[in-house]
Amino acid sequence: MKLSKVKLSFWQIFNMNVGFLGIQYSFGLQQTAVNPIFSFLGAEHDQLPLLNLAGPVTGLIIQPIIGAISDKTWSPRWGRRKPFFLIGALLGSICLFLFPFSPALWFAVGLLWILDVGNNMAMEPYRAFVGDKLPNSQLSFGYQMQSLFVGAGIVLANASIFLFQDWFGGVETVTEAADRIPKWLYYSFFIGAVLSVSTILWSVLKTPEIPPSEEELKDIKRHNAMSLMNRIKMPFLEIIEAIKDMPNLMWKLSGVYLFQWYALFVYWQFIAPLFEETMGFNKSMALSQAAKMNTTYNVSTIVFALVLVPLAVKFGNKKVYVLSLFFTGMAMLSIPYIQDPFIAVLPMVLFGIGWAAMMGIPYSMVSKVVPQERRGVYMGILNMMIVIPMGIQTLTFGPIVKNLLSNSAVNAIILGGVFFVIAGILALRLKEPKSADGEDIEVVVSSIGH
Repeated sequence: MKLSKVKLSFWQIFNMNVGFLGIQYSFGLQQTAVNPIFSFLGAEHDQLPLLNLAGPVTGLIIQPIIGAISDKTWSPRWGRRKPFFLIGALLGSICLFLFPFSPALWFAVGLLWILDVGNNMAMEPYRAFVGDKLPNSQLSFGYQMQSLFVGAGIVLANASIFLFQDWFGGVETVTEAADRIPKWLYYSFFIGAVLSVSTILWSVLKTPEIPPSEEELKDIKRHNAMSLMNRIKMPFLEIIEAIKDMPNLMWKLSGVYLFQWYALFVYWQFIAPLFEETMGFNKSMALSQAAKMNTTYNVSTIVFALVLVPLAVKFGNKKVYVLSLFFTGMAMLSIPYIQDPFIAVLPMVLFGIGWAAMMGIPYSMVSKVVPQERRGVYMGILNMMIVIPMGIQTLTFGPIVKNLLSNSAVNAIILGGVFFVIAGILALRLKEPKSADGEDIEVVVSSIGH
């Protein structure tokens, strides 16, 4: 017998998503600070893509496997998804604390690999956790609330970078040695180490998981009765079977994601080097400007994350998503031609609208077309569609930027903008989904006072 889900209040959905603040603070540091740290430790422009290989590889391996394993997990005390994002948060916290003490490039790259394992271990069970709790009528609101915390976490991370530089950098900011990680950057990582664990604990303690149905419990018991070897093989078999049965929406979305996430990785790797080229900044000042840019687009994400829900009701998820991708492309295409650091942040409002849509709408659409009992593995597969383009980017973009783009960050960012436009065109092929469980799709904006 399938357990029915009750509608949750605004604050219940809010508490459920608080853990994304810590995860995305860590992600914000990866977006803005990790590549400059690599540069401080001696990395060249064309080396940056390959040095970021940790994200795609760990995402490709960890998220779908952990998602599949969590589908077959249940403990009356610890739940189904919670153990995974608790362990992931602890791993991430340790790595964030150690990161600014990196004595050499190889050490920083190694920490990035472990940090990505932790973040990926937390991320997909957490996304499935949100889908587990909410009825279809609240999925859009739940995932857009998730987008709000995605934006808030990255805003805090980036704001801490330029604020700590302003407060503690002093004259050193202008004369910063190119081969040394600045001391003021340490504090941002220390805050991330605390938030990684504390915000996850908040959601764990505030939000009980829904127990599995009788059928799901029987399936879990059958799985646990298998031999160890069969249990090890099972997640891989689950992934293969799920890909065979994958809804048409996800196949079309994979084409959109190829260009969308390739372009995003280009942006995160080359936004700081861009300001060294266009504004003549040193590495510290370029890092600070990149942090201001990323703060602006994530503030925009916070503002627009929930605004997108009623817009999706009126115009449809697809139209809002397509327009948001075009907005992001326009932002990336304009940034290289702006010389004033204050004016340069203005296009990031459009970028933030796009990021809000990317972090919410696809997950809402996919959650409505995959069965409840396989939501973990399908969220992992959706993440594979993110990390495969990132992996392609890390392996191909170094030679591309060196041999075809004159080793220029300006040309890299422009190409990223073009890719976003292509992603928007491909998103026109998406169709609004019907629920896999036979429930009519209804996007409802929960009342804040409810």
